Amino acid sequence: MTALSQERIMELIPHRPPFLWLDAAEVAGETLTAQAFVAPDLPLFEGHYPGAPLLPGVIQLEMCYQAGAVLIAALGQGGGGLPVIARTDGVKFKRMIRPGETCEIEVKITDRLPGAVYLIGKVSVDGKLACRCDFTTAEAKPESI
Repeated sequence: MTALSQERIMELIPHRPPFLWLDAAEVAGETLTAQAFVAPDLPLFEGHYPGAPLLPGVIQLEMCYQAGAVLIAALGQGGGGLPVIARTDGVKFKRMIRPGETCEIEVKITDRLPGAVYLIGKVSVDGKLACRCDFTTAEAKPESI
């Protein structure tokens, strides 16, 4: 098992605060488990259900996507391009995530093709599933973005 600090995560993927959604991670084989504390003072809570703030589902998906990019890079399987999402399927939201909670993100590689990696992602809080998705990553050349 390989532990990854947030500093190491930033060496592996191009995401940076305020849009980096992983605090730390561990890689075991073709699985990555990460943690992300949902700070109560995030500006997005000012507009996402004021008075009853919830972490948007799109951010939960982004946590999975970033974890997938870290896993691919940590395994040395990236080709030097920028990791982008090519497809998302089977998205299910099962539990709301509130400010002050800590998310556990798990991603597993399920298949590979030239230029594409297929993964399953899950976000949980206190052992309860909040979000699940299947997704595919591809690499984009920086000049094409």
